[in-house]
Amino acid sequence: MENIVIKPMETDAETDGKGRVHYLSWQETYRGLVDDGYLAAMTEEKCIAIARRWRDNILVAKDGDRVVGFAGFGAYRDDTLPDCGEVYAIYLPEEYQGRKIGYRLMREAVEKLEGYRKIALWVLEGNEKAIRFYERFGFRFDGVSAEINLGSPARELRMIFTQQN
Repeated sequence: MENIVIKPMETDAETDGKGRVHYLSWQETYRGLVDDGYLAAMTEEKCIAIARRWRDNILVAKDGDRVVGFAGFGAYRDDTLPDCGEVYAIYLPEEYQGRKIGYRLMREAVEKLEGYRKIALWVLEGNEKAIRFYERFGFRFDGVSAEINLGSPARELRMIFTQQN
């Protein structure tokens, strides 16, 4: 088993590492799903700046000193699902996928949301690898979708996980 540590993001180096993972994951995952111009504008510097603004409720996966994945979580962002938690983001570059690191990040995020009976997340339509991962974890589509603009129209699909008490 790899010596990957899952922990709360605490340091500036971890924050910048989160930004690098965000950038790399977007470039690897969304090519062909998202407008090329939008992806080109999603620079590493922009992702690091986002990471520096969003420091709360972030778990990082570390391989030694290197951040190799992250998950963000908290209360659901609007009032359409009262008393619901949300996994806002979970990213892992391709080189670290398939090693149970994503599962560990998700499990830790879900544990942090233990006060919520249900947990939601949004996934980009067509992101089949992520959809399969979420389904294996126990998330199911609830029929809700939203159109978003990622340089061109794209659709997100909502999935729900019900905690076992």
